[in-house]
Amino acid sequence: MQGFRRPHLTTFQTIILLFAAVILGGSLLLMLPFAARDFSVTPFHEALFTATSAVCVTGLVVQDTATHWSWFGQAVILTLIQIGGLGVITVAASISLLAGRKISLMQRGTMQEAIAAPKVGGIVRLTGFVLRASFLLELAGALCMLPVFCRDYGPRGIWMAVFHSISAFCNAGFDLLGSPEGKYVSLTGYRADPVINLTIMALIVIGGIGFLTWDDIRANKLRLHRYRMQSKVILSTTALLIAVPALWFYFGEFGDLHGGERVLAALFQSVTPRTAGFNTADLNALSGVGQGLTILLMLIGGSPGSTAGGMKTTTAAVLFANAIAVFCRRAEARFFGRRIDNKTVCNAATILFLYLTLFLTGGFLISAMEGLPLSACLFETASAIGTVGLSLGLTPGLGLVSQGILIALMFIGRVGGLTLIYAALSGFSKVNSKLPQERITVG
Repeated sequence: MQGFRRPHLTTFQTIILLFAAVILGGSLLLMLPFAARDFSVTPFHEALFTATSAVCVTGLVVQDTATHWSWFGQAVILTLIQIGGLGVITVAASISLLAGRKISLMQRGTMQEAIAAPKVGGIVRLTGFVLRASFLLELAGALCMLPVFCRDYGPRGIWMAVFHSISAFCNAGFDLLGSPEGKYVSLTGYRADPVINLTIMALIVIGGIGFLTWDDIRANKLRLHRYRMQSKVILSTTALLIAVPALWFYFGEFGDLHGGERVLAALFQSVTPRTAGFNTADLNALSGVGQGLTILLMLIGGSPGSTAGGMKTTTAAVLFANAIAVFCRRAEARFFGRRIDNKTVCNAATILFLYLTLFLTGGFLISAMEGLPLSACLFETASAIGTVGLSLGLTPGLGLVSQGILIALMFIGRVGGLTLIYAALSGFSKVNSKLPQERITVG
């Protein structure tokens, strides 16, 4: 009889299992009586929803973070946000390095997939840079917000500044500003405060542009011609996705506001759907076009190898470039004097199909089961699959099955649709033979 042989896990399976393990561990901690303010045992499904939302840096909640969870519960949530934002693999590798252990080639490959690095070489150095930069930026954000929160909350303002800085940098959207009289208020009380608005927006954008883009900026400073093509695409697409929606929100949505407050509200509403989840305006008061634009921004999300989720800016950019190539009858899509291979275009089209399918299917199912308007349900599912956290207020009142759908969407949105498929189909070998080709008309 042969001895038991441990099954070999692929990189994608390892990433998924580690994310699931952290979520389960966080759920059990949040069920402890002293994790809640009233020392009650939080039901498993509520703890699981909260832990999933934190690890997947989403921000959708079924219990108000400030009023339901104790200091211990909030600390657990913040730890889960930090692990989820940096990536489970990155955190695990960092612990191994601090313990003096060597990182194997297989572990380096897993780290490469986790932070979307182009090659294995230099991955340990890059991971160290990511950790140092992340903690310094989170500290800077906390110090910027500290005077405002200490003014309003006294000594508790220190915890508030640290919590919101990490939550913003990790694009999580959890906040501690609710009260028994007003739950789920997010940052609406600070809509006119430039310090809180600008700091939160800066942390969201920096966290969402991706670790490799940071590395480019660190190495090349303002010499943009030396940047990787991907960094150029990310920075230009990010700027476009902030500027254009901000113009719409300024002229089309916030006519009741004036001066600097209107500018801040428009900019914040343009930045936050990029998987951040904070809000300074009443989302239910937005027009249908405003909510639709927010859904589109939530689905696109941030950039690869970042703390953000969504389809990613590069996916949208590649599909747009491919459309331009088709219109111009060019053989390949191109950016900044470089061509994009067809495999990348196929991957981008597949990701778009996956996200749209999951987003629409989840919305249809929740609408049918809960008897709620489809448009509102699609807003919640876009927020979940894009790991955003913005809500029209439906999530806390949904049934168990509907909340389960949102949990699944948050998990898929964070680990990535392709990662999940590659993990499930890892046992299927590649087929090198080709079938006969025949033309089919599209369009």
